[in-house]
Amino acid sequence: MHNGDLLILKGKEIASLLLGRESELLQIVKAAYEAHSKGHSSLPHSLFLGFPENPRNRIIALPAYLGAGSGVAGIKWVSSFPANLEKGQDRASAVVILNSVETGRPRAILEGSIISAKRTAASAALAATYLQRDKTDCAGIIGCGLINFEIVRALLVACPEIEKLYVFDISPGNARQFRDKCQEVSDRIEVIVAGDVNTVMNKCKLISLATTAAKPHIMDISSALPGSTILHISLRDLAPEIILSCNNIVDDIDHVCRAETSIHLTEQLVRHRDFIRGTLADVTTGSIVARENLNQTVIFSPFGLGILDLALSKFVLERALKKRLGTTIKSFLPDHWVERGGENAGS
Repeated sequence: MHNGDLLILKGKEIASLLLGRESELLQIVKAAYEAHSKGHSSLPHSLFLGFPENPRNRIIALPAYLGAGSGVAGIKWVSSFPANLEKGQDRASAVVILNSVETGRPRAILEGSIISAKRTAASAALAATYLQRDKTDCAGIIGCGLINFEIVRALLVACPEIEKLYVFDISPGNARQFRDKCQEVSDRIEVIVAGDVNTVMNKCKLISLATTAAKPHIMDISSALPGSTILHISLRDLAPEIILSCNNIVDDIDHVCRAETSIHLTEQLVRHRDFIRGTLADVTTGSIVARENLNQTVIFSPFGLGILDLALSKFVLERALKKRLGTTIKSFLPDHWVERGGENAGS
């Protein structure tokens, strides 16, 4: 690519570049978390664009910079429109813009929903490997959409001992479709459609929650097995009383205490953050243990950090350039103003 060119990477190209790369993505996410924990990043709070006529819809801007050898900057612009599912469309759509850290000039525009789902899944699977130290052959899935599907893919790589899935969705049809898709991914796993949340809690020590819930709808987890790990990916499913009763690990304390997440609602209730044990990077680096009591339940609540999107996007961009994938828009950026003609003079 020449100075002023812009590379466009489409969804199908990105999917092909990330296919079967789950192990590498886990390591990229781990490195990004640990770099962030050491201060090698710039991560403003996400900006939420809301729609007063339909408060379930939103578009979110996640600007970020990640250093520590990564040298990547940019922004993810991601929308969440839950009613899209009724139209046969994905709930989320996104773009990622990568900028040069030397000049600030945009280098690439990438379809972002695949990257977003993959980084979320890698984050969840990384948490599972560090938080669920009592290995289990069974995982529970609550919410049968794209995010949990990608989490299943990642878990089967990160936790190869998993042989059985219990899945639940408020739409039985979605649950059955999810079961069939999971069995396409691996014929070695058994996938069972559960009739309710409690069944999933009672059968599995490792549980992933990825729903479209806007406010807490799970008020009791007394059916959960001792020593369980709940990957609270959708952030708003669990009542504050549940949060207070468990060990809580997050990705970033300041970020997750926003936007009426279950963690944020708990902070508002008790007016402190002492119920948060620490971050996943604290656990991966050995600064803290996930739980002191092996029978306690650990909840991982990741707000979703833009540094992860950028780290994966850089990985995708580097692979795309090696494979000569993507569409290059030549001279997308204008020439230096001194070199331009005077066509606008006097206007």
